[in-house]
Amino acid sequence: MGDGERERHLSQLAAQGRHFLDFGAAGDGQAVEVLGDLAAARRIAVLVPGSDTTVDTFDYLGSRRASLGGGARAVHDEMRRVARGPVAVVAWYGYRAPRTMSRDVLSSARATEGGGRLRRLLDELRSVNPAARVTLLCHSYGSVVCGSSVGGTAGRAVPSSLAGMAVFGSPGMGVGSAAAFQGVPVWAGRGADDWIAGAPHVSVPAFGGMVGFGADPVSRSFGARLFDAGTGGHSDYLVPGSLPLHNLALIAAGRTSEVSRG
Repeated sequence: MGDGERERHLSQLAAQGRHFLDFGAAGDGQAVEVLGDLAAARRIAVLVPGSDTTVDTFDYLGSRRASLGGGARAVHDEMRRVARGPVAVVAWYGYRAPRTMSRDVLSSARATEGGGRLRRLLDELRSVNPAARVTLLCHSYGSVVCGSSVGGTAGRAVPSSLAGMAVFGSPGMGVGSAAAFQGVPVWAGRGADDWIAGAPHVSVPAFGGMVGFGADPVSRSFGARLFDAGTGGHSDYLVPGSLPLHNLALIAAGRTSEVSRG
């Protein structure tokens, strides 16, 4: 991408009224945007994106509904509509997301690195607002990052503020079942037209790490709570007015009894 395009994207991200906890423009960059008041929120959703996310695609990735920034705004709007109290959303591009057409997207290496960074964010949120309940909303490869953050903690306690995780369009979470997450509620959904359904659910050692991400989160044997993700494709979960967006907002808002089940 040329310097002019990068400059245009950076100018858009620097627009007045936007608030970033972290930002960097080197390489693919990183950007962690906050919508709402973290200190006052009773419920916080952290949106963790999948492959092909960069600072250049933060606001636009083929369609605005597929981008991290656009999806976060849709989640924030819907959470404000359904929640019983103040909410905030964190659009977290804080790891080196792989490219879809690369060997990295088949490996857990970047998810393991990203999981450690996501864990630090959860600790920071707890220090800012220890009373808030935090839900991770994890799309595609981002669900592997979330799995590493919560399931790969090797004896470390899960943050007490973590209310749950919801994964959508997931190739797997790097674990065999939801039991790996130490009692943290896990929700999973997949759109009827999502190509990720054809991904093989295996995990084998290769290239000095693991290739594949294990069990299918929407399989009954995995043990997640299934939500209705509608009829859309891989990039359609956060479309404003859609069923999956509404269900994800209900989960993040703590109104889980109202979620339509898959």
